[in-house]
Amino acid sequence: MTVESTAAARKPRRASKRTSAAKTPQSSEPQLVQLLTPEGERVEHPDYSIDLSADELRGLYRDMVLTRRFDAEATALQRQGELGLWASLLGQEAAQIGSGRALRDDDYVFPTYREHGVAWCRGVDPTNLLGMFRGVNHGGWDPTTNNFHLYTIVIGSQTLHATGYAMGVAKDGADSAVVAYFGDGASSQGDVAEAFTFSAVYNAPVVFFCQNNQWAISEPTERQTRVPLYQRAQGYGFPGVRVDGNDVLACLAVTRSALERARRGEGPTLVEAFTYRMGAHTTSDDPTKYRADDERAAWEAKDPILRLRTYLEKEKLADEAFFTELETESETLGKRVREVVRAMPDPEPISLFEHGYADGNSLVDEERAQFAAYQASFADSAEEGK
Repeated sequence: MTVESTAAARKPRRASKRTSAAKTPQSSEPQLVQLLTPEGERVEHPDYSIDLSADELRGLYRDMVLTRRFDAEATALQRQGELGLWASLLGQEAAQIGSGRALRDDDYVFPTYREHGVAWCRGVDPTNLLGMFRGVNHGGWDPTTNNFHLYTIVIGSQTLHATGYAMGVAKDGADSAVVAYFGDGASSQGDVAEAFTFSAVYNAPVVFFCQNNQWAISEPTERQTRVPLYQRAQGYGFPGVRVDGNDVLACLAVTRSALERARRGEGPTLVEAFTYRMGAHTTSDDPTKYRADDERAAWEAKDPILRLRTYLEKEKLADEAFFTELETESETLGKRVREVVRAMPDPEPISLFEHGYADGNSLVDEERAQFAAYQASFADSAEEGK
């Protein structure tokens, strides 16, 4: 067979593959766990039931509203030059608050860099999240205080950290659980595949919480997988479930169930929260270059905060005084965030070399000395110019 005929023989197979890719399950309406519809109607699910008091429901609403207010303020601060970068969670409040409120105090969380709502649930002062993005510290909080690890910028690596920690928890005989947060884009990383393998083989008490917000920066989900993400768990030998990521009640119920399963010694679970990133990937991104406005409009109709407010009003579980008071609290939070960020002191430039190694490192010591000499040269030049 000639080279030309071989190439011709391959063409139909490649075309067939492209055709089948367009018909993957990702392009159809997803089947997911839902307890509160976009219209604010309460529905039941045979496997996930939840019974919350009016106070608890109002608490979830408050969490989402204040988290969104903090996020909006951080975005504005970046636009004003007060932060170097910001990763918004706009649209993902239900996924984060629902899963975050399912946690016990002794559970441990490994976040990415967008879990501001989970940090809120863990009691981390929101202003502490901003130091790294302003460039004044390496994180801003002690992970052991709230069992909430520092933000992880390296995509997917925290799933391995969570798996190792969960394996340690199991060996210690504790009944706590671990949650690793990551996005749909991170699901393509090798670290995530390794974490799935180790957690399954060692029956680690870990919940992998994937916020599928449809876009890995500019890459859509269909570029990440040929099947719904939660189905990947089957190949590793543990269960996966897809939940409506804009339904705070469903996210709470599903995550609580997965955590209880982990505590019983039944191993890991993959939760895919099907949601949408309504803003940019970060403030350095322009989503108008790769996605259509009507797509965002369709997801805005599923807004997690609006649907819970509709339910609260319809069932007369919250009055106007509650919403007015919350608006005042929201403005107070925004003002505090602005004031704290602008008052953050600039660190000494030489501190860049601190906290890299617990016991020091000869190469870092050499680089520190070179940088110190470089800084001193400016002072010497100033003296000579007098």
